Amino acid sequence: MARTWEADPSALFVKRLGKSAAELGHSQGRDECPDIWQLSNGDIAVIGRDLTDAYAPRLPDGVTLGAGERLVVIPGSMLSAAKPDIADA
Repeated sequence: MARTWEADPSALFVKRLGKSAAELGHSQGRDECPDIWQLSNGDIAVIGRDLTDAYAPRLPDGVTLGAGERLVVIPGSMLSAAKPDIADA
């Protein structure tokens, strides 16, 4: 069965949304930095801690993880800092 949306692995990183992990105090260097990026096709890439195994058994009703999907967690302050860069729907 075809998916209604498929990630395009050829899309390029275009623009960081919000501030870097270093600017927000979530990094002490270049390793293990959470981040949010807009891609060239308009999709959003999120870099965070993979907590799929921890959350999978306790997802809310109606929430599922499909094949190839991972649940990542980023600091809330990163999303708040990205708000000005995210267009209204």
